[in-house]
Amino acid sequence: MFRNVAAIFSHLAGPLQGKKAGASSLAGCLHQTVAMAKQLQARRLDGLDKNPWVEFIKLASENETVNLGQGFPDFAPPDFAMEAFQHAVSGDFMLNQYTKAFGYPPLTKVLADFFGKLLGQEMEPLKNVLVTVGAYGALFTAFQALVDEGDEVIIIEPYFDCYEPMTLMAGGRPVFVPLKPSPSQDGELDYSSNWQLDPTELANKFTSRTKALVLNTPSNPLGKVFSKAELELVASLCQQHDVVCISDEVYQWLVFDGNQHISIASLPGMWERTLTIGSAGKTFSATGWKVGWVLGPDQLMKHLRTVHQNSIFHCPTQAQAAVAWSFEREQQHFGQPSSYFVQLLQATQHKRDHVTRSLQSVGLRPVIPQGSYFLITDISDFKSKMPNLPGAEDEAYDRRFVKWMIKNKGLSAIPVSIFYSVPHQKHFDHYVRFCFIKVKCRAGGGKVSSSSSRSSGKKGSTELC
Repeated sequence: MFRNVAAIFSHLAGPLQGKKAGASSLAGCLHQTVAMAKQLQARRLDGLDKNPWVEFIKLASENETVNLGQGFPDFAPPDFAMEAFQHAVSGDFMLNQYTKAFGYPPLTKVLADFFGKLLGQEMEPLKNVLVTVGAYGALFTAFQALVDEGDEVIIIEPYFDCYEPMTLMAGGRPVFVPLKPSPSQDGELDYSSNWQLDPTELANKFTSRTKALVLNTPSNPLGKVFSKAELELVASLCQQHDVVCISDEVYQWLVFDGNQHISIASLPGMWERTLTIGSAGKTFSATGWKVGWVLGPDQLMKHLRTVHQNSIFHCPTQAQAAVAWSFEREQQHFGQPSSYFVQLLQATQHKRDHVTRSLQSVGLRPVIPQGSYFLITDISDFKSKMPNLPGAEDEAYDRRFVKWMIKNKGLSAIPVSIFYSVPHQKHFDHYVRFCFIKVKCRAGGGKVSSSSSRSSGKKGSTELC
Protein backbone atom coordinates (compact mmCIF):
# COMPACT_ATOMS: atom_id res chain seq x y z
CA MET A 1 0.00 0.00 0.00
CA PHE A 2 2.78 2.41 0.93
CA ARG A 3 4.51 1.74 -2.42
CA ASN A 4 1.25 2.58 -4.20
CA VAL A 5 0.96 5.87 -2.29
CA ALA A 6 4.57 6.72 -3.13
CA ALA A 7 3.86 5.98 -6.77
CA ILE A 8 0.87 8.30 -6.78
CA PHE A 9 2.92 11.16 -5.31
CA SER A 10 5.72 10.44 -7.77
CA HIS A 11 3.20 10.56 -10.61
CA LEU A 12 1.89 13.90 -9.37
CA ALA A 13 5.35 15.38 -8.95
CA GLY A 14 6.16 15.34 -12.66
CA PRO A 15 3.34 17.63 -13.84
CA LEU A 16 3.87 19.91 -10.86
CA GLN A 17 7.57 20.27 -11.54
CA GLY A 18 6.80 20.97 -15.16
CA LYS A 19 4.72 23.99 -14.16
CA LYS A 20 7.33 25.48 -11.86
CA ALA A 21 7.89 28.59 -13.93
CA GLY A 22 4.19 29.27 -14.17
CA ALA A 23 3.78 28.91 -10.42
CA SER A 24 6.51 31.48 -9.89
CA SER A 25 4.72 33.88 -12.22
CA LEU A 26 1.45 33.32 -10.34
CA ALA A 27 3.16 34.01 -7.02
CA GLY A 28 4.38 37.30 -8.39
CA CYS A 29 0.85 38.28 -9.30
CA LEU A 30 -0.38 37.37 -5.85
CA HIS A 31 2.21 39.63 -4.24
CA GLN A 32 0.78 42.54 -6.22
CA THR A 33 -2.76 42.04 -4.86
CA VAL A 34 -4.13 45.30 -3.47
CA ALA A 35 -5.56 45.57 0.04
CA MET A 36 -9.27 44.89 0.40
CA ALA A 37 -11.43 47.98 0.21
CA LYS A 38 -14.21 46.47 2.31
CA GLN A 39 -14.23 46.81 6.07
CA LEU A 40 -12.75 43.57 7.34
CA GLN A 41 -13.88 43.45 10.95
CA ALA A 42 -17.47 42.80 11.93
CA ARG A 43 -19.25 45.86 13.31
CA ARG A 44 -19.73 44.11 16.64
CA LEU A 45 -15.95 44.48 17.22
CA ASP A 46 -15.97 48.26 16.87
CA GLY A 47 -14.40 49.87 19.92
CA LEU A 48 -13.49 46.53 21.53
CA ASP A 49 -9.99 46.08 20.11
CA LYS A 50 -8.16 47.76 23.01
CA ASN A 51 -8.05 45.81 26.24
CA PRO A 52 -6.51 47.35 29.40
CA TRP A 53 -5.41 43.91 30.60
CA VAL A 54 -3.04 43.59 27.66
CA GLU A 55 -1.45 46.94 28.50
CA PHE A 56 -0.98 46.35 32.22
CA ILE A 57 0.11 42.71 31.95
CA LYS A 58 2.69 43.71 29.33
CA LEU A 59 3.97 46.54 31.53
CA ALA A 60 4.22 44.23 34.55
CA SER A 61 6.10 41.59 32.52
CA GLU A 62 8.59 44.20 31.26
CA ASN A 63 9.42 45.26 34.81
CA GLU A 64 10.52 43.15 37.77
CA THR A 65 7.32 43.22 39.78
CA VAL A 66 5.39 41.38 42.44
CA ASN A 67 2.24 40.60 40.49
CA LEU A 68 -0.78 41.36 42.66
CA GLY A 69 -2.69 42.44 39.58
CA GLN A 70 -3.86 39.28 37.83
CA GLY A 71 -6.32 36.99 39.57
CA PHE A 72 -4.58 33.65 39.77
CA PRO A 73 -2.85 31.74 42.57
CA ASP A 74 0.93 31.44 42.52
CA PHE A 75 0.85 28.05 44.23
CA ALA A 76 -0.06 24.51 43.18
CA PRO A 77 -3.56 23.07 43.19
CA PRO A 78 -4.23 20.55 45.96
CA ASP A 79 -2.38 17.23 45.73
CA PHE A 80 -5.55 15.27 44.99
CA ALA A 81 -6.34 17.51 42.00
CA MET A 82 -2.80 17.24 40.64
CA GLU A 83 -2.90 13.45 41.03
CA ALA A 84 -6.28 13.38 39.28
CA PHE A 85 -4.87 15.28 36.31
CA GLN A 86 -1.78 13.07 36.15
CA HIS A 87 -4.02 10.00 36.20
CA ALA A 88 -6.18 11.47 33.43
CA VAL A 89 -3.08 11.95 31.27
CA SER A 90 -1.40 8.62 31.99
CA GLY A 91 -4.40 6.33 32.59
CA ASP A 92 -7.25 5.50 30.23
CA PHE A 93 -5.94 6.31 26.73
CA MET A 94 -9.49 7.11 25.58
CA LEU A 95 -9.36 10.27 27.68
CA ASN A 96 -7.18 11.60 24.86
CA GLN A 97 -10.25 11.55 22.60
CA TYR A 98 -13.57 13.35 22.32
CA THR A 99 -16.11 12.93 25.07
CA LYS A 100 -19.77 14.02 25.08
CA ALA A 101 -20.13 17.42 23.45
CA PHE A 102 -21.84 19.07 26.43
CA GLY A 103 -19.57 17.60 29.08
CA TYR A 104 -17.67 14.51 30.23
CA PRO A 105 -20.45 12.35 31.73
CA PRO A 106 -18.84 11.74 35.15
CA LEU A 107 -18.31 15.51 35.47
CA THR A 108 -21.84 16.54 34.47
CA LYS A 109 -23.17 13.88 36.87
CA VAL A 110 -21.14 15.03 39.88
CA LEU A 111 -21.94 18.69 39.15
CA ALA A 112 -25.65 17.85 38.98
CA ASP A 113 -25.46 15.90 42.27
CA PHE A 114 -23.26 18.40 44.09
CA PHE A 115 -25.00 21.62 43.12
CA GLY A 116 -28.46 20.09 42.98
CA LYS A 117 -28.30 19.66 46.75
CA LEU A 118 -27.07 23.24 47.22
CA LEU A 119 -29.72 24.75 44.95
CA GLY A 120 -32.55 22.50 46.12
CA GLN A 121 -33.14 21.11 42.63
CA GLU A 122 -33.31 17.67 41.07
CA MET A 123 -30.83 18.29 38.28
CA GLU A 124 -30.41 16.13 35.20
CA PRO A 125 -26.83 16.03 33.88
CA LEU A 126 -27.89 16.11 30.22
CA LYS A 127 -30.41 18.93 30.60
CA ASN A 128 -29.27 21.17 33.46
CA VAL A 129 -25.45 21.17 33.12
CA LEU A 130 -23.18 22.46 30.36
CA VAL A 131 -19.37 22.25 30.62
CA THR A 132 -17.55 25.17 28.99
CA VAL A 133 -14.03 26.50 28.39
CA GLY A 134 -13.79 28.20 31.76
CA ALA A 135 -16.37 30.50 33.32
CA TYR A 136 -15.37 33.01 30.64
CA GLY A 137 -16.67 30.57 28.03
CA ALA A 138 -19.83 30.05 30.07
CA LEU A 139 -20.50 33.79 30.12
CA PHE A 140 -19.87 34.22 26.40
CA THR A 141 -22.13 31.29 25.56
CA ALA A 142 -24.90 32.71 27.77
CA PHE A 143 -24.75 36.16 26.17
CA GLN A 144 -24.68 34.75 22.65
CA ALA A 145 -27.59 32.42 23.36
CA LEU A 146 -29.95 34.84 25.09
CA VAL A 147 -29.11 38.46 24.19
CA ASP A 148 -30.54 39.66 20.89
CA GLU A 149 -30.09 42.85 18.89
CA GLY A 150 -31.40 45.78 20.94
CA ASP A 151 -31.88 43.82 24.17
CA GLU A 152 -30.85 45.64 27.34
CA VAL A 153 -28.62 43.97 29.93
CA ILE A 154 -28.37 45.45 33.43
CA ILE A 155 -24.79 45.38 34.78
CA ILE A 156 -23.95 46.30 38.38
CA GLU A 157 -20.86 48.51 38.76
CA PRO A 158 -18.05 47.90 39.48
CA TYR A 159 -18.24 44.85 37.25
CA PHE A 160 -15.96 42.16 35.89
CA ASP A 161 -14.92 43.90 32.72
CA CYS A 162 -15.93 41.23 30.17
CA TYR A 163 -19.66 41.74 30.82
CA GLU A 164 -19.85 44.93 28.78
CA PRO A 165 -18.02 43.76 25.59
CA MET A 166 -19.84 40.42 25.67
CA THR A 167 -23.16 42.28 25.77
CA LEU A 168 -22.11 44.49 22.87
CA MET A 169 -20.84 41.56 20.79
CA ALA A 170 -24.22 39.90 21.14
CA GLY A 171 -25.89 43.08 19.85
CA GLY A 172 -27.21 44.10 23.23
CA ARG A 173 -27.13 47.40 25.09
CA PRO A 174 -25.47 47.50 28.53
CA VAL A 175 -27.36 49.46 31.19
CA PHE A 176 -25.29 50.28 34.27
CA VAL A 177 -26.37 50.67 37.87
CA PRO A 178 -23.71 51.48 40.49
CA LEU A 179 -23.13 50.15 43.97
CA LYS A 180 -22.83 53.27 46.11
CA PRO A 181 -20.35 53.37 48.99
CA SER A 182 -21.66 54.63 52.30
CA PRO A 183 -19.62 57.55 53.68
CA SER A 184 -17.23 56.48 56.42
CA GLN A 185 -15.75 58.53 59.22
CA ASP A 186 -12.01 59.25 59.30
CA GLY A 187 -10.19 56.31 60.81
CA GLU A 188 -13.09 53.90 60.29
CA LEU A 189 -12.57 50.77 58.26
CA ASP A 190 -14.52 50.47 55.03
CA TYR A 191 -16.16 47.19 54.04
CA SER A 192 -17.51 45.89 50.75
CA SER A 193 -20.88 45.41 52.48
CA ASN A 194 -21.11 49.21 52.76
CA TRP A 195 -21.46 49.41 48.97
CA GLN A 196 -25.18 49.14 48.29
CA LEU A 197 -27.66 49.22 45.44
CA ASP A 198 -30.22 52.01 45.51
CA PRO A 199 -33.51 50.05 45.21
CA THR A 200 -35.30 52.86 43.37
CA GLU A 201 -32.44 53.42 40.95
CA LEU A 202 -32.20 49.70 40.24
CA ALA A 203 -35.95 49.41 39.66
CA ASN A 204 -35.82 52.35 37.23
CA LYS A 205 -33.25 50.53 35.07
CA PHE A 206 -35.77 47.86 34.11
CA THR A 207 -37.70 48.53 30.92
CA SER A 208 -39.71 46.52 28.41
CA ARG A 209 -36.42 45.92 26.55
CA THR A 210 -34.55 44.46 29.54
CA LYS A 211 -33.56 40.87 28.74
CA ALA A 212 -31.04 40.00 31.43
CA LEU A 213 -29.35 41.16 34.62
CA VAL A 214 -25.79 40.11 35.44
CA LEU A 215 -25.11 39.32 39.09
CA ASN A 216 -21.63 38.63 40.45
CA THR A 217 -21.40 37.38 44.04
CA PRO A 218 -18.85 37.33 45.59
CA SER A 219 -17.95 40.12 43.23
CA ASN A 220 -14.83 41.08 41.34
CA PRO A 221 -13.26 43.60 41.94
CA LEU A 222 -15.06 44.69 45.13
CA GLY A 223 -15.36 41.38 46.97
CA LYS A 224 -18.96 42.10 47.90
CA VAL A 225 -21.17 39.18 48.97
CA PHE A 226 -24.78 40.09 48.24
CA SER A 227 -27.04 39.61 51.25
CA LYS A 228 -30.29 37.65 51.13
CA ALA A 229 -32.27 40.90 51.26
CA GLU A 230 -30.32 42.29 48.28
CA LEU A 231 -30.80 39.08 46.33
CA GLU A 232 -34.52 39.10 47.10
CA LEU A 233 -34.72 42.64 45.69
CA VAL A 234 -32.99 41.56 42.48
CA ALA A 235 -35.14 38.40 42.28
CA SER A 236 -38.36 40.35 42.72
CA LEU A 237 -37.49 42.76 39.92
CA CYS A 238 -36.37 39.96 37.58
CA GLN A 239 -39.66 38.15 38.11
CA GLN A 240 -41.75 41.31 37.83
CA HIS A 241 -40.16 42.22 34.48
CA ASP A 242 -39.66 38.66 33.15
CA VAL A 243 -35.86 39.01 33.06
CA VAL A 244 -33.16 36.33 33.04
CA CYS A 245 -30.46 36.48 35.75
CA ILE A 246 -26.92 35.49 34.71
CA SER A 247 -25.28 34.76 38.06
CA ASP A 248 -21.47 34.61 38.09
CA GLU A 249 -20.57 32.72 41.28
CA VAL A 250 -17.01 31.59 40.62
CA TYR A 251 -15.78 32.73 44.07
CA GLN A 252 -18.56 31.07 46.05
CA TRP A 253 -16.15 29.04 48.21
CA LEU A 254 -14.23 32.15 49.27
CA VAL A 255 -16.62 33.94 51.64
CA PHE A 256 -15.01 35.36 54.78
CA ASP A 257 -15.86 36.32 58.35
CA GLY A 258 -18.78 33.92 58.68
CA ASN A 259 -20.72 35.51 55.82
CA GLN A 260 -22.88 33.18 53.75
CA HIS A 261 -22.95 32.74 50.00
CA ILE A 262 -26.50 32.42 48.68
CA SER A 263 -27.14 31.39 45.10
CA ILE A 264 -29.98 33.48 43.70
CA ALA A 265 -31.21 30.38 41.83
CA SER A 266 -32.14 28.88 45.21
CA LEU A 267 -34.67 31.64 45.95
CA PRO A 268 -38.37 30.99 45.21
CA GLY A 269 -39.23 31.45 41.55
CA MET A 270 -35.63 32.01 40.41
CA TRP A 271 -34.43 28.59 39.26
CA GLU A 272 -36.61 28.91 36.15
CA ARG A 273 -34.92 32.17 35.06
CA THR A 274 -31.33 31.88 36.34
CA LEU A 275 -28.07 30.66 34.83
CA THR A 276 -25.52 29.87 37.56
CA ILE A 277 -21.90 29.97 36.40
CA GLY A 278 -18.97 28.27 38.13
CA SER A 279 -15.26 27.68 37.62
CA ALA A 280 -12.96 24.76 38.37
CA GLY A 281 -10.08 27.19 38.10
CA LYS A 282 -11.31 29.19 41.09
CA THR A 283 -12.67 26.11 42.90
CA PHE A 284 -9.45 24.07 42.83
CA SER A 285 -6.84 26.83 42.29
CA ALA A 286 -6.16 25.65 38.74
CA THR A 287 -7.07 28.58 36.50
CA GLY A 288 -5.05 27.23 33.57
CA TRP A 289 -7.26 24.15 33.28
CA LYS A 290 -10.05 26.35 31.86
CA VAL A 291 -12.97 24.19 32.93
CA GLY A 292 -16.19 26.03 33.71
CA TRP A 293 -19.88 25.23 33.76
CA VAL A 294 -23.39 26.64 33.54
CA LEU A 295 -26.30 25.29 35.57
CA GLY A 296 -29.91 26.11 34.78
CA PRO A 297 -33.33 25.01 33.57
CA ASP A 298 -33.55 23.16 30.27
CA GLN A 299 -35.71 25.91 28.75
CA LEU A 300 -32.65 28.20 28.94
CA MET A 301 -29.88 25.64 28.67
CA LYS A 302 -31.08 24.27 25.32
CA HIS A 303 -30.20 27.61 23.73
CA LEU A 304 -26.74 27.60 25.28
CA ARG A 305 -26.21 24.10 23.92
CA THR A 306 -27.05 25.39 20.44
CA VAL A 307 -24.31 28.03 20.70
CA HIS A 308 -21.89 25.53 22.22
CA GLN A 309 -22.37 22.88 19.54
CA ASN A 310 -21.88 25.46 16.79
CA SER A 311 -18.78 27.07 18.24
CA ILE A 312 -16.31 25.09 20.38
CA PHE A 313 -18.48 21.91 20.41
CA HIS A 314 -16.30 20.17 22.99
CA CYS A 315 -13.94 20.89 25.90
CA PRO A 316 -10.67 19.04 26.71
CA THR A 317 -11.52 15.62 28.10
CA GLN A 318 -8.60 15.10 30.47
CA ALA A 319 -9.12 18.34 32.37
CA GLN A 320 -12.82 17.50 32.75
CA ALA A 321 -11.93 14.06 34.12
CA ALA A 322 -9.56 15.60 36.66
CA VAL A 323 -12.23 18.05 37.79
CA ALA A 324 -14.79 15.25 38.09
CA TRP A 325 -12.50 13.21 40.34
CA SER A 326 -11.68 16.32 42.41
CA PHE A 327 -15.37 17.03 43.02
CA GLU A 328 -15.98 13.39 43.93
CA ARG A 329 -13.25 13.67 46.54
CA GLU A 330 -14.63 16.96 47.83
CA GLN A 331 -18.11 15.44 48.16
CA GLN A 332 -16.69 12.97 50.68
CA HIS A 333 -15.08 15.72 52.78
CA PHE A 334 -17.58 18.55 52.26
CA GLY A 335 -17.98 20.76 55.33
CA GLN A 336 -15.27 18.94 57.29
CA PRO A 337 -11.85 20.30 58.30
CA SER A 338 -10.32 18.01 55.63
CA SER A 339 -12.35 19.78 52.90
CA TYR A 340 -10.20 21.73 50.46
CA PHE A 341 -12.88 24.41 50.33
CA VAL A 342 -12.54 24.89 54.10
CA GLN A 343 -8.75 24.91 54.00
CA LEU A 344 -8.52 27.28 51.05
CA LEU A 345 -10.96 29.68 52.71
CA GLN A 346 -8.94 29.79 55.94
CA ALA A 347 -5.64 30.34 54.15
CA THR A 348 -7.10 33.02 51.86
CA GLN A 349 -8.73 34.95 54.69
CA HIS A 350 -5.35 35.01 56.47
CA LYS A 351 -3.77 36.50 53.34
CA ARG A 352 -6.56 39.04 53.01
CA ASP A 353 -5.99 40.19 56.58
CA HIS A 354 -2.25 40.43 56.07
CA VAL A 355 -2.58 42.53 52.92
CA THR A 356 -5.19 44.73 54.62
CA ARG A 357 -2.80 45.53 57.48
CA SER A 358 0.07 46.13 55.06
CA LEU A 359 -1.94 48.55 52.95
CA GLN A 360 -3.02 50.47 56.04
CA SER A 361 0.60 50.70 57.18
CA VAL A 362 1.53 52.74 54.08
CA GLY A 363 -1.41 55.13 54.26
CA LEU A 364 -3.83 53.36 51.93
CA ARG A 365 -7.45 52.73 52.87
CA PRO A 366 -8.54 49.23 51.84
CA VAL A 367 -12.17 48.28 51.36
CA ILE A 368 -12.23 45.00 53.25
CA PRO A 369 -13.87 42.33 51.07
CA GLN A 370 -16.40 39.77 52.25
CA GLY A 371 -15.22 37.30 49.61
CA SER A 372 -13.25 36.58 46.40
CA TYR A 373 -9.52 36.93 45.58
CA PHE A 374 -9.54 40.71 45.56
CA LEU A 375 -9.76 43.93 47.48
CA ILE A 376 -9.81 47.49 46.29
CA THR A 377 -8.05 50.27 48.15
CA ASP A 378 -8.60 54.01 48.24
CA ILE A 379 -5.55 55.96 46.97
CA SER A 380 -7.04 59.42 47.58
CA ASP A 381 -4.18 60.40 49.91
CA PHE A 382 -1.67 59.57 47.20
CA LYS A 383 -3.76 61.49 44.68
CA SER A 384 -3.57 64.62 46.84
CA LYS A 385 0.16 64.23 47.55
CA MET A 386 1.19 63.14 44.04
CA PRO A 387 -1.37 64.66 41.66
CA ASN A 388 0.95 65.08 38.68
CA LEU A 389 2.08 61.58 37.87
CA PRO A 390 3.29 61.01 34.29
CA GLY A 391 0.68 60.04 31.75
CA ALA A 392 -1.74 61.40 29.18
CA GLU A 393 -3.74 64.43 30.25
CA ASP A 394 -7.06 62.61 29.97
CA GLU A 395 -5.77 59.36 31.52
CA ALA A 396 -7.52 58.27 34.72
CA TYR A 397 -5.44 58.85 37.84
CA ASP A 398 -5.61 55.22 38.99
CA ARG A 399 -4.10 54.08 35.68
CA ARG A 400 -1.23 56.52 36.05
CA PHE A 401 -0.75 55.47 39.66
CA VAL A 402 -0.53 51.77 38.78
CA LYS A 403 2.02 52.49 36.04
CA TRP A 404 4.06 54.57 38.48
CA MET A 405 3.89 51.79 41.08
CA ILE A 406 4.98 49.13 38.57
CA LYS A 407 7.93 51.15 37.32
CA ASN A 408 9.09 52.65 40.62
CA LYS A 409 7.98 50.25 43.33
CA GLY A 410 8.07 46.87 41.62
CA LEU A 411 4.44 46.17 42.45
CA SER A 412 1.62 45.43 40.02
CA ALA A 413 -2.08 46.13 40.62
CA ILE A 414 -5.09 46.91 38.42
CA PRO A 415 -6.84 50.31 38.23
CA VAL A 416 -10.46 50.09 39.34
CA SER A 417 -11.71 52.58 36.74
CA ILE A 418 -11.50 49.81 34.10
CA PHE A 419 -14.35 48.06 35.95
CA TYR A 420 -16.71 51.01 35.29
CA SER A 421 -18.53 52.32 32.25
CA VAL A 422 -16.86 55.29 30.59
CA PRO A 423 -19.21 57.97 32.04
CA HIS A 424 -18.57 56.72 35.58
CA GLN A 425 -14.82 56.11 35.41
CA LYS A 426 -13.89 59.63 36.48
CA HIS A 427 -15.82 59.19 39.73
CA PHE A 428 -13.90 56.04 40.71
CA ASP A 429 -10.35 56.79 39.58
CA HIS A 430 -9.04 56.83 43.16
CA TYR A 431 -9.11 53.07 43.74
CA VAL A 432 -6.80 50.23 42.71
CA ARG A 433 -7.38 46.47 42.96
CA PHE A 434 -5.00 43.98 44.55
CA CYS A 435 -5.19 40.20 44.25
CA PHE A 436 -4.22 38.57 47.55
CA ILE A 437 -4.44 34.86 46.70
CA LYS A 438 -0.67 34.66 46.46
CA VAL A 439 2.09 32.98 48.46
CA LYS A 440 3.80 36.38 48.30
CA CYS A 441 0.98 37.75 50.43
CA ARG A 442 2.24 35.64 53.28
CA ALA A 443 6.00 35.68 52.93
CA GLY A 444 6.87 39.23 51.89
CA GLY A 445 7.25 40.83 48.50
CA GLY A 446 6.63 44.19 46.84
CA LYS A 447 6.91 47.52 48.57
CA VAL A 448 5.21 50.85 48.21
CA SER A 449 5.65 54.15 49.99
CA SER A 450 4.61 57.74 49.49
CA SER A 451 7.80 58.89 51.18
CA SER A 452 10.64 60.84 49.60
CA SER A 453 12.21 57.62 48.30
CA ARG A 454 10.05 57.95 45.20
CA SER A 455 11.96 61.00 44.02
CA SER A 456 15.23 59.07 43.95
CA GLY A 457 13.75 56.27 41.85
CA LYS A 458 14.54 53.68 44.54
CA LYS A 459 12.11 51.14 45.85
CA GLY A 460 10.07 52.23 48.85
CA SER A 461 10.95 50.97 52.29
CA THR A 462 7.58 49.88 53.63
CA GLU A 463 6.50 46.30 53.03
CA LEU A 464 3.14 45.90 51.34
CA CYS A 465 2.90 42.13 51.51
